[in-house]
Amino acid sequence: MNRILLGIVVGILFGIIDVLLMIPISFPDAADKRVAMTGAFFDRFAIGALIGATNLPVAPWLQGIIVSVLVSLPSAIITRSYIPILAVGVAGGALAGFVIGVWGL
Repeated sequence: MNRILLGIVVGILFGIIDVLLMIPISFPDAADKRVAMTGAFFDRFAIGALIGATNLPVAPWLQGIIVSVLVSLPSAIITRSYIPILAVGVAGGALAGFVIGVWGL
């Protein structure tokens, strides 16, 4: 499959998984939760799309980690939730990089 198209598909799946992980988290206001979930979806979607669109001279899983840290770090700094945001980003980015590296043409 085309790398960019595969990156978009992987990004959508990664975004959906991240939103599902956020369901049990409580927020003071339902609108805040909706905004946070929307932002998280697009953050993770961007990771997949960018991994598919880039071609760094490193292993695919490492490319995924690099892209995911670069995309996730601003959200982690703003929310001061470094561990959960970066951990999910690095794990998902490495997996997305591997998948796109193996099946992307």
